[in-house]
Amino acid sequence: MADAGNRSVLISGAGIAGPTLAFWLKAGGFEPVLVEHAPSLRRGGYVIDFWGTGYDIAERMGLLPAIHREGYRVRELRVVGDAGQRLAGFGVDVLHELTNGRYVTLARSTLSRLLFEEIRDSVEVIFDDAIAGLEERGDHVQVTFERGGARTFDLVVGTDGLHSRVRALAFGPQQRFETSLGYGVAAFEVEGYRPREEDVYVMHGRPGRMLGRFTLHNDRTLFLFVFTADGALPDAPDNQKALLRRRYGDGAWEAPRILEALDGSRDLYFDRVSQIRMPRWSRGRLALVGDSAACVSLVAGQGSALAMTAAYVLAGELVRAPGDHATAFRRYEDSLRSWIELKQRGAERFAAAFAPRTSPGIWFRNTVLRAFTIPGLARWAVGREITDTLAPPDYPWPRRGALGGRDMPPRP
Repeated sequence: MADAGNRSVLISGAGIAGPTLAFWLKAGGFEPVLVEHAPSLRRGGYVIDFWGTGYDIAERMGLLPAIHREGYRVRELRVVGDAGQRLAGFGVDVLHELTNGRYVTLARSTLSRLLFEEIRDSVEVIFDDAIAGLEERGDHVQVTFERGGARTFDLVVGTDGLHSRVRALAFGPQQRFETSLGYGVAAFEVEGYRPREEDVYVMHGRPGRMLGRFTLHNDRTLFLFVFTADGALPDAPDNQKALLRRRYGDGAWEAPRILEALDGSRDLYFDRVSQIRMPRWSRGRLALVGDSAACVSLVAGQGSALAMTAAYVLAGELVRAPGDHATAFRRYEDSLRSWIELKQRGAERFAAAFAPRTSPGIWFRNTVLRAFTIPGLARWAVGREITDTLAPPDYPWPRRGALGGRDMPPRP
């Protein structure tokens, strides 16, 4: 059971890591409070491939039936040319084989919503507010909110993503810890777009850019842009759309129709493709989890699963070291740092495959993808990246049964 002196925990950010951490802290007897600066849960964004240790954590939370009901079983990754002709690709059944079927694709915002629904009735949640100031005062943290005045908490955890407010307040400006991978990313959804190819991820590339299309439920289609970006990117949505029109405005493939749909979109996701690398993930009574602490970047394909794993481990270590947050924070970092750094290095290698900078680079990428149709080659090439060796630890959750989760079966 959580020690009375380390019981209240403020969590900043209601994306993936925040609700996961709130769930497991509640299971450990803590009193988490979740604050989110947006007025509601975010919609749109991009789809993620979900497997590995994060999948195991979702199973422990009892979420797999809902995840598979709302997710997708992708059949094929297909690369097309300017006229839509197939250039390369492969069936993704190999990924299901490598994970013993424990693999699903779903919208990141859907995963966030499913996680939030697990805690909404048991955890205090504050929308449309944010942390404006943090001050450690011996046995507690004084937190000043932008709208809600001041409150005290025993611990504060930042789960607020790449552009973490908690990290900036507690550790310093983002540029001190951010490593750009040299790309920008944008995504948006529309309804009624044609053509529509179910469960096929279609991508088109030219030097320095990629444009992808994926069909969603309810006659919606997701578009993903990945493009080289070695300098600053615009903040205003109108300027972001203008940049995409400049970069993709030469009429290749379906770009004209997609850009026309973009003009009417009000929900554009737009950001840098970056990683966060920090010498420490905690300081005093303050800690960071997920992208706030160690963003692997969108191109890693596992950011959400890693965030869930990190949230689970931090909560478990706080349960295992009652009243001793310093020990819990140290064990949390010692358990995960080398594993997450390995994922970051893999993302660096993989980034160029999304949007090769040269025509020879595109040719080489497509050649590799065509070779994936050779039996066993895809398994050899990606098996190491997709097979997680970290098994989530077992912790003594004193209130586990009250939250409706599942006991963990043996790992396949």
